[in-house]
Amino acid sequence: MLLRLRILTAKAMSKPTQNSVYKVSANKKRPSASGLEFIGPLVCSVEETPDPISTVIKGEIPSWITGSFLRNGPGRFEFGESKFNHWFDGMALMHRFHIKDGQATYSSCFLRSDSYVQNAEKNRIVVSEFGTLATPDPCKNIFARFFSRFQIPKATDNAGVSFVKYKGDFYVSTEINFMRRIDPVSLETKEKVDWSEYIAINAATAHPHYDRDGATYNLGNSYGRNGFFYHILRVPPGNGKNDVADLSGAEILCSIPASDPRKPSYYHSFVMSENYIVFIEQPIKLDPLKFMLYRVAGKSFHKVMSWNPELETIFHVADRHTGQLIKTKYYSSAMFTLHQINAYEDNGYLIMDMCCGDDGTVIGDFTMENLQASGEELDKFFNSLCTNLPRRYVLPLDIMEDEPNDHNLINLPYTTATAVKTVTGVFLSHEDLYNDDLLQYGGLEFPQINYTYYNARPYRYFYACGFGHVFGDSLLKMDLEGKKLKVWRHAGLFPSEPVFVPAPDAKDEDDGVVMSVVITPREKKSSFLLVLDAKTFTELGRAEVPVDIPYGTHGLFNEMS
Repeated sequence: MLLRLRILTAKAMSKPTQNSVYKVSANKKRPSASGLEFIGPLVCSVEETPDPISTVIKGEIPSWITGSFLRNGPGRFEFGESKFNHWFDGMALMHRFHIKDGQATYSSCFLRSDSYVQNAEKNRIVVSEFGTLATPDPCKNIFARFFSRFQIPKATDNAGVSFVKYKGDFYVSTEINFMRRIDPVSLETKEKVDWSEYIAINAATAHPHYDRDGATYNLGNSYGRNGFFYHILRVPPGNGKNDVADLSGAEILCSIPASDPRKPSYYHSFVMSENYIVFIEQPIKLDPLKFMLYRVAGKSFHKVMSWNPELETIFHVADRHTGQLIKTKYYSSAMFTLHQINAYEDNGYLIMDMCCGDDGTVIGDFTMENLQASGEELDKFFNSLCTNLPRRYVLPLDIMEDEPNDHNLINLPYTTATAVKTVTGVFLSHEDLYNDDLLQYGGLEFPQINYTYYNARPYRYFYACGFGHVFGDSLLKMDLEGKKLKVWRHAGLFPSEPVFVPAPDAKDEDDGVVMSVVITPREKKSSFLLVLDAKTFTELGRAEVPVDIPYGTHGLFNEMS
């Protein structure tokens, strides 16, 4: 996802500009675009394909790949005459490419969420989503319709962001309190799971982390008379042989009070290393009062968020094993992040790599109107978006009380990131993890690594989508030794988030393949699963599918099915 550019400066009181260690580098801008290709077909409703169909193999898919590439994302954007206003609002459509012996089949199913079922039964939108407010029942009289504005809206369970795993079971998830357990073979919708039945939270992210023992970690929140809290969660390992959804044993490891309980921060993911979890409290704020006022005024909810560049970004660090918060306040100038790349520890430092931008207003901008624009309007929308780029922040973990202020605490030879002790904490300045050649591909997002073997460990490579368009239009491999790029890019083709699958006899970090679903607005029923050699970043093969697939969000590879 791309973010609108804004050059930010440090606050004079806490970050004196006369000292060079307080440097704040501006986010660089990609070249302006003109004559962008129309992408309306990428966000159109499609039919599901519940029974697996054969694909046409071009090239060669390695015979050692056995499993299913699962993906999630919006796939239906209207019911009857009522249409969703925002891309996030589309009904969740689950996809499965099953690969065995060099062949592949494809299937897809709409998530039978309560929202989907109720909308389908009424043939109109009856459950409000992020950017779409459900209209009152036209059969009600005028007084009933008026007073319905004052009712608390029915919570959606449209889990259309990603596939996640808890205790070995598969779920689809988004940024709400509800998940759905899923059969990863048939894509059948199973039980609805409410996090609050297990622990006292109101929501959890769609981007958990997994440790090597099989436990799952996530980030949630709660709001009550004592204020707003962010919670670090842990779900213990399981064997994946449950007949019903099971989150028993889930616990809150750590609770972090919001710096402003009246306006908590939006978050999409979090950072985890071998021994620490970091929650990034960024200056994109939610306004609960505005939420209620918008409901009365009949407006959708995506405008309850505001970008506040005058505020700091705060990094809250907790011990992953004890849940104890580190007392040191780590902070930086305002920045916005959706997805982290990786994090690891080295000689008393915590290294955090993530995709960042300098404007957090982007989430509300991905309306259907903007995505279905053409000509100058599409160019204008794209050029208003910020270039999202990879950064490295380094946190010194062991800080002596007598450490003097105003000098760099980092002495690692391989980074230019700085951390400066101040009277209020430790101010962080990042290192750019790219060379200028990345700008011609529009920056990057949807980062992925060799997660199985290198998550929370020192690593060299990551993979991502390049954003020379509103949606990703290239696949990138970044080599952090020299910040060198390898690129797969073809005009008119829009690849999804790349997913790395390690080879069974892998000796190097990049021994394996990268998978991505590629779609095009130029021709109907011409989608395909792309398989790249991760080391050379050249195409090995593709599995062509005779159906339309809309642009999606996240996925994973399931080696078991």
